[in-house]
Amino acid sequence: MNATTELTTVNGIDTHALRGAIEAITQDPAKGMTHWQVTTHWAGGARSETRVTTGVIGGQRIAKNFRIHVDEPLELCGTNQHANPQETLLAALNACMVVGYVACCAIEGIELDELRIDTEGDIDLRGFLGIDPTVKPGYDQLAYTVRLKGSGTPEQFARIHRTVMATSPNYFNLANAITLKSRLVVM
Repeated sequence: MNATTELTTVNGIDTHALRGAIEAITQDPAKGMTHWQVTTHWAGGARSETRVTTGVIGGQRIAKNFRIHVDEPLELCGTNQHANPQETLLAALNACMVVGYVACCAIEGIELDELRIDTEGDIDLRGFLGIDPTVKPGYDQLAYTVRLKGSGTPEQFARIHRTVMATSPNYFNLANAITLKSRLVVM
């Protein structure tokens, strides 16, 4: 295969485009600045609907039109029609890491046959319900298992695993305290 016919898509990722983005952001860090936002509305009971309408990458506005529905199980006064907020959080962590694994493998020419991430954690509802102020309302820890199968060696997959843990935004956001700025508007 010569350079003009060389395969440029690996694992569904256009490696030339990815390398181009890396180079462009290396040359001009402003191209790597992003802004994400969502708006969530109460949909009755324990249900909510989040609208994703825009994002910004490198100063370019990206139009979007997505809806994310969230609910609670019947046991927590929901209708059990959608994933709950905790499941959505875990899904966001996994999905972010999946992108990292796929992109890292693609850039190294490693073809994936399978990639699966199982994540779990425990929450004591006494914290959420305000029953015991000494109980945290969230997770003490999350445990996840990454299963990779493909053309890479165990050493390559171990290096990529370390890279994903070092570069995944959602991994970072859950592994480190980040500042949350709150503003209340009473209508």
